[in-house]
Amino acid sequence: MKTLFPYEDKPSTLFKNLKRPIAEVGFWSAKRKRWLVYQMVVDTGADYTILPETFAKDLVVDLKSECTPIETAGVGGEQKVYLLKKKILIRIGNSKRRIPLGFLAGGNRRYEVPPLLGRYKALDSFGMVFKNFSTTFEE
Repeated sequence: MKTLFPYEDKPSTLFKNLKRPIAEVGFWSAKRKRWLVYQMVVDTGADYTILPETFAKDLVVDLKSECTPIETAGVGGEQKVYLLKKKILIRIGNSKRRIPLGFLAGGNRRYEVPPLLGRYKALDSFGMVFKNFSTTFEE
């Protein structure tokens, strides 16, 4: 099974316009008993999947009781992440995976970090092709 997502056009102060690989990812909210779908940057440089802290409310995740706070480092420097203690079920196309998920605390004052679909248990479990400004996920 193949699922294809076109790149997203983003304005850039450096390059006028950038094309960013994105994917629609469904997250199962057990408390809401439904899928919540987010547009995520396909980030082969991200070790694991991260959502902004505000998304925890959508998914009905209590950061204090259901997560472990950790420090992480990336392009934006060091930041606090709330790592979900249990893996969460995601869906890309018809394919489902249980993956670790972190919620990025607060937000960097310099820029807003978008939802990032990272490698561990997510990207590394699919065959992927980046070609002609689209990303194809293969089972």
